[in-house]
Amino acid sequence: MTKEIRWRIISLQAALIIVLAFGTYIAFWANGFSTGMVHDQLVAQQIFFPGKDQVKTGGALDPALFSQEIRDQAGNQVVTGDQARIYGEDFIGVHMMSIAGGKTYSQIDTHTGDAAAIAKATAQKDTLFKGEMLRASLLNAYAWWTMGVYAGYAAVALLIVTVGVLGALVFELLIAVRIEKPVVRSIKDAQLA
Repeated sequence: MTKEIRWRIISLQAALIIVLAFGTYIAFWANGFSTGMVHDQLVAQQIFFPGKDQVKTGGALDPALFSQEIRDQAGNQVVTGDQARIYGEDFIGVHMMSIAGGKTYSQIDTHTGDAAAIAKATAQKDTLFKGEMLRASLLNAYAWWTMGVYAGYAAVALLIVTVGVLGALVFELLIAVRIEKPVVRSIKDAQLA
């Protein structure tokens, strides 16, 4: 390999290391920012799963209605995206299904019927609105948490690639220049020498 080609390879490797290192930094930052922000916001909300004493027939975490996944969280505070998903889907979602026979906020009619039916529908609509908003917020937190987790995986992968390219650069600078390959001369060149 000629000196010119070697220096081109070294220059490309150095530039690639800079780009990869920057990408690694951004991915680690995105991981920390996203998961940290979700954690801090969830902690501030002070949302707790019902206690372990509620894992019983007729309790807030009745085994007949709630999955093992949510029952395992009994008594815990919601502080991660995964817990936000469980609370939103498995707790709020199940409770909302029982409020108006599975109807959503937008499906409830508050304009027909007698005064008692309108009052009941209005109360259901209010409860469903609050439940759907909290559930949506928790699922949004889960989505951002998941993005942060995947950014962390990407950061580790980028770090490995960066270290690999750095190793290739170090090899090129320190080892490859010391390895001398014998120059094969033609018979004509050998006779002239």
